[in-house]
Amino acid sequence: MLFNSFPFLIFLPVVFLLYWFVFKGRRWQNLLLVIASYVFYGWWDWRCLGLIVLTSFCSYYSGLLIERFEDKRGCQKFISAANIVLNLLILCYFKYFGFFIDNLNLLLRSTFGYELDWVTTEVILPVGISFYTFQALSYTIDAYRHKVHATHDVVEFFAYISFFPQLVAGPIERATSLLPQFQHERSFDYCKAVDGLRQMLWGFVKKLLVADNIAVTVNMYWDQYQDLSGPSLLVLMVLFAIQIYCDFSGYSDIAIGCGRLFGFNLMRNFNNPFFARNIPEVWRRWHISLMSWFKDYIYIPLGGSRNGQARRTINILIVFGLSGLWHGANWTFVCWGLLYAVLIPVYNFFGANQKYADTITGSRFFPSLKEFLQMALTFFLFIIGWTLFRSESITQAAGFLYKFFTSMFDFRSAIVGKSDLMLGMALLYYEWLQRDKQHALQIDGWGIFRYAAARYALYITLLVIMILFSGQVQTFIYFQF
Repeated sequence: MLFNSFPFLIFLPVVFLLYWFVFKGRRWQNLLLVIASYVFYGWWDWRCLGLIVLTSFCSYYSGLLIERFEDKRGCQKFISAANIVLNLLILCYFKYFGFFIDNLNLLLRSTFGYELDWVTTEVILPVGISFYTFQALSYTIDAYRHKVHATHDVVEFFAYISFFPQLVAGPIERATSLLPQFQHERSFDYCKAVDGLRQMLWGFVKKLLVADNIAVTVNMYWDQYQDLSGPSLLVLMVLFAIQIYCDFSGYSDIAIGCGRLFGFNLMRNFNNPFFARNIPEVWRRWHISLMSWFKDYIYIPLGGSRNGQARRTINILIVFGLSGLWHGANWTFVCWGLLYAVLIPVYNFFGANQKYADTITGSRFFPSLKEFLQMALTFFLFIIGWTLFRSESITQAAGFLYKFFTSMFDFRSAIVGKSDLMLGMALLYYEWLQRDKQHALQIDGWGIFRYAAARYALYITLLVIMILFSGQVQTFIYFQF
């Protein structure tokens, strides 16, 4: 079920009313959330429900076994490893089997003239499998590390894995953070619910008004890059970066706001990444739940930055290579990840990795000239990478970038997408004004918006604008991951 669909418009208030007024008590509410989440997920393809049930059951039972063999560390290691391998095998089969077979066929055909034409690569990709698999893995790993106690309540665990607001595109929650929220009684908080609705509204603005409108232009012109001028290609690169940011952070805002309606606090997944002043800072602000997952479960166990610069660089290459592959079974994603794995050690060499704190300075309305130039350079490096991400193949990405760099000062043809660019920049500037807030519609103490009537007038205006000017309905980009 899509957030931006009519069925969800009916689904959400029905579940909300049942949750607070019919299913009283934590256990009944958890049960309702499991049922609602399975309806939400099964709306896309009910056949894939079996996978999430299998992942949930195996991870739940692994926690019980780890607790049972508390005094036998070797058994605990075997149990956790077995569950990790099982879940990764499921993920790899459904997400990477076709990719592996295609590349193996290419190798065999070019080397031996032989092809595995009897192997089918038509495997359906379940929506959100990477997200809920990583969430399940965090539970098993943290149970093994004694960071979380094994839960004996199967319903609350299934609710943790399948919680519908963040089920198919995150944020990827840790068991240490989200699972305890299912284990405690929840009471309705009016202020929290209202703020959740405001964050959902802002997420829909980013998705429907900005991302979906920009998507039309990007989809129309991207494959025609050979016929466009360098400035037009630059605009397309910027537009896609804004599109994917508004699409994915919009989903995260809707998910976080929706969670708050039911009394849950989900982690922040984006923190103004386009205002970062270097590439390492970008990745502390973009898809925070995924990058922190890789840091805690891959980078640090590999040694992190503790074993010298060479080992640190290798660890970064591994993490960003895996991060690229996590996004999809295509070499473009791997190269996209490795590009930043090459750039980040450069910043490390000059001691710039941790140079900037989370707070972005500058005046209320504008960054300083120095900050602006830093942001511009960082953003340019960022969109080079997203060109790889958007392209269908390495060949297309190379052709696109070659055409851009060889014609970047060719202004002979009209520049495409100028109105979309203005729309995207307007949204980013508004987020600059609200950069110290959790989301851009936290405006209670801002000028005239201190008055409730002014705030509600703004909310109604945004709703009307979305209804009148939203783009063609587009699936959330990260659903494919």
